[in-house]
Amino acid sequence: MNRWLRLLKHRWLDESDVHRALPPDALDRLAQRVQSSERRHSGEIRICIEAGLPLSYLWRHAPPRERAIMMFGKLRVWDTEQNNGVLIYLLLADRAIEIVADRGLNRHMGPGDWQALARQMGAAFKAGRFEDGLAAAVDRVDSLLLRHFALTDGERNPNELPDQPVIVG
Repeated sequence: MNRWLRLLKHRWLDESDVHRALPPDALDRLAQRVQSSERRHSGEIRICIEAGLPLSYLWRHAPPRERAIMMFGKLRVWDTEQNNGVLIYLLLADRAIEIVADRGLNRHMGPGDWQALARQMGAAFKAGRFEDGLAAAVDRVDSLLLRHFALTDGERNPNELPDQPVIVG
């Protein structure tokens, strides 16, 4: 895509577009889905939604993955006890999803596995079904965390990170 066209596309969208795509009730349902998931395993799931990339990323032709990795650190998803936090990042302007996982879960997964998972979610985003796509992403990540970090009977997972999706303005 032409640099100027991409710049316009990313600057045109703002936080109000995020709220139209994912109204408060949809964000609450996603938070409940994350909360329910985290009762069954020791992992932490964060959802981050951004309308468009900042200018500094656009001028450098930075891909959404670079921003997702930065948000992974900024939101402290890396800072969990068992290093098994996962960030699900949605960039509305590109209708792109990125999944960034900490090293505890990455020991069990390869980069290609995460890319395949993100591609599977892409169809919902391209169709504008953002809540459905994010819910499916949470469910897929939940199944992976259950496979590798399931809680035993009576074990509890302290909630290390907020469950509510983050909207970057």
